[in-house]
Amino acid sequence: MYKDKTISIQLETLPENPGVYQFYNEKSEILYIGKAKSLKKRVKSYFTKNHDNNRTRLLVKNIFSVKHIIVETETDALLLENSLIKEYKPRYNVLLKDDKTYPWICLQKSPPKIFYTRNNKNKNAEFFGPYTSVKHLKILLALIKEIYPFLNHELNHLLKTSSEEQSMKLFDKNKESIKELIKGNLKFCLNHLKKEMVKLSSEEKYEEAHLLKDKIISLEKYQSKSTIVNPKISNVDVFSIVDDESYAYVNFLQIAFGSIIRSHSVEIKKKLNENKKELLTLAIIEIRSLFSLNTNEVYLPFKVNLGENIKVHVPKLGEKKKLLELSHRNAKFYRIEKINQIKILDPEKHNNRILEQMKLDLRLKNKPEHIECFDNSNLHGSNPVAACVVFKNGKPSKKEYRLYNIREVKGIDDFASMKEVVFRRYKRLANEGLNLPQLIVVDGGKGQLSSAMKAIKSLGLEKQISLIGIAKRLEEIFFPADPIPLYLDKRSETLKIIQQLRNEAHRFGINFHRKKRIKTSFDSYFDQLKGIGPKTRELLLKEFKSVKRIRESSLEEFIVLFGEKRGKRIFNLIDK
Repeated sequence: MYKDKTISIQLETLPENPGVYQFYNEKSEILYIGKAKSLKKRVKSYFTKNHDNNRTRLLVKNIFSVKHIIVETETDALLLENSLIKEYKPRYNVLLKDDKTYPWICLQKSPPKIFYTRNNKNKNAEFFGPYTSVKHLKILLALIKEIYPFLNHELNHLLKTSSEEQSMKLFDKNKESIKELIKGNLKFCLNHLKKEMVKLSSEEKYEEAHLLKDKIISLEKYQSKSTIVNPKISNVDVFSIVDDESYAYVNFLQIAFGSIIRSHSVEIKKKLNENKKELLTLAIIEIRSLFSLNTNEVYLPFKVNLGENIKVHVPKLGEKKKLLELSHRNAKFYRIEKINQIKILDPEKHNNRILEQMKLDLRLKNKPEHIECFDNSNLHGSNPVAACVVFKNGKPSKKEYRLYNIREVKGIDDFASMKEVVFRRYKRLANEGLNLPQLIVVDGGKGQLSSAMKAIKSLGLEKQISLIGIAKRLEEIFFPADPIPLYLDKRSETLKIIQQLRNEAHRFGINFHRKKRIKTSFDSYFDQLKGIGPKTRELLLKEFKSVKRIRESSLEEFIVLFGEKRGKRIFNLIDK
């Protein structure tokens, strides 16, 4: 059951406790770090399960030894796993990459000033942040300097409006209000200013009171613009996630007093087919660490375990649900933005990513850089034809499309027709020394796929080309000699490429079949008429497209097409 006795002994002696496990290869290089509620149960599952994911199979194949660390709770395991992953960066672990240096707000007492910086090492100042949007940061700083001008050190220095001693007194007096304003608590700051305004007014310092009134108006305007939900919703973090086959995209919104004071999105590359819960948990821990968040309530699309100190709420209605939906929209748009960036900046990388995913999803030996797809088309057994479309690097190569008349099969026999066309196609390519595709897609289920495989085997090409079939009803993917179909996610880029191939082959074949049917009907009609030669037939078909339209046409149309004398003669020959 296990690779060797060493692994077997290690697995059998693992404790049932929560903890973190580490997989090492023969060179003592760390491959993977994971957490577990029960170390023994989780680690043993790697060696007893059949893994669908190629990377997981490769990981297990390379495990030489297992080490573990026991902890008290699942929460401790979660935090320890995260710190060890960041320290050792194992090749099979998901790692959030964020190379940006984010700005902080610096609040300095001597001399009193407020500004933003990317260096938060000054011990004589307080720092708030980091912030992901410099634009939002500048707006906030401008507002704070407008409310508290003594913090505008450059302006004070220029105008010499107050001494440093006066400014420091004002700083001490308003420090808590300034800090609450930075945190997004406009209500605290408004109350503070209103009390000061009433006090100044009672002391008949009307000019100073009026200045405070202007500041209160500015602050209330800012509040009306920034508040998107009930101001009672405060000190809450909102997270949402969207994913595809290869990546997950997580958005984070920080809410203070009904306002979004921070938004941040991250892209996570999947390594071992991790599910949404695992990826969201990882992202939440990393983002909370990045922004030094200490909130004890989060809104999520589903329940995850973040430990005893964090309350997880899954909103179903109202303003809390709207916040979650807003975060989800941000995650979706972030995904679209990242994909479009790759398409524009590096289309080759984008195509390569899709082909790598196809290789993984369809269990192929090589990337399917050259794919061909076949579709049969007939109407009640008449005019049977087939189409072959060719995709290179995930895109149609229309100059290489081919159409086939079925020669050997009589009546309706899709299986035999498929075998004939596939045999003819690859016999010719092999004989002419042309490149073979890495993948053949057959429009149909097990029967059509089996027929195509017989043709490939008869040519001795089964080791060089992979085949799959796609059945229309449930979009099942069939493999030769495998009775159980594969069901790809509807959002899967692999499935979309296969569907595009199938639809393109169907369109191409139907158009050919339609033209052939019209031509057959046309020839049959004109065979009954005398005095109309092949060139005239060809011109009539090109001009009128169908027998019905020829019969409905006027004498004037024939005269325009053939001239007066010949036009009248042909018009009179037509059976109206």
